[in-house]
Amino acid sequence: MARDGRRSRFGAAGRLALFPARAAARVSRGPIEAAADEHLVPEVSRLADRALASDLPEELARSIAEHHVLERVALELAETGALDSAVEQILASPRTKETVDRLVRSDEVRHAIKEVVASPEVRAALAEQSVGMFEEMAADIRSRTRVLDDRIGRSQAGSSGFAGVATRAVVLVVDGLAIAVVYALVAGVLGLVSYLVGGLRPTWLVETLVGGLWALVAGSYLVFFWSTTGRTPGMHVMRVHVRDRTGRPPGVMRSILRVVVTWLSIVPLFLGYVTVLFDKDRRGLPDLVARTEVIYDR
Repeated sequence: MARDGRRSRFGAAGRLALFPARAAARVSRGPIEAAADEHLVPEVSRLADRALASDLPEELARSIAEHHVLERVALELAETGALDSAVEQILASPRTKETVDRLVRSDEVRHAIKEVVASPEVRAALAEQSVGMFEEMAADIRSRTRVLDDRIGRSQAGSSGFAGVATRAVVLVVDGLAIAVVYALVAGVLGLVSYLVGGLRPTWLVETLVGGLWALVAGSYLVFFWSTTGRTPGMHVMRVHVRDRTGRPPGVMRSILRVVVTWLSIVPLFLGYVTVLFDKDRRGLPDLVARTEVIYDR
């Protein structure tokens, strides 16, 4: 409205009078900008260069750190939701996906990943984690089987220190698997030797040797561990050991006797271990004959 007022006040004559001043101002813009480019811009550049060469950047950085400027800016962005929005937009951008894919597929990243995975530190950490996980699982099984031993043998007063049926069953399974592995290795070696010499004949002889080899491997396995350390690998997992009445691991002859009676106890549907349910020391038939006992580790 004011503009319209001025037009109405001065009229065409007034606009004609002001035309030379306006034209002069437009013409003068070119020299002013040229002078600024020639004198002002280089001077500003020199001043900026001097400022950056001085202690100003360090002082500015210290001031920003002292007043927690970056933290305050980040906090404000987080509170207003601008930071989350920016992150979401970046993640949703097709360029971000393309950049990540190109980075992951690069030979440098793959080589770096191989070096990290193959490093001794990572291997040690994985081994430690695996051992820790196995130990936790074994501890849980031991706890559950001991509770089950006590529930099954409630009528056995004072027998809490002796291994019960549940613990013995787990030991039997673990040792059975270990014996199977050892047997497979031995049988593989003997099979290779048999192949190299042209094979064994007749068939009944091979079957007899296979059965005898199983008994030999299993018996040697049990006798070796019982007579040396007083525990098989399965017993070690379940934290139990076998001992004679003197408290020491059974000798070789006593261990052999225990193995023979163990086979006899297993064959008729494990009936040789029924006595564990009634004996005050939870002894099976092999323990009664060989005068041994299986106890929990202290």
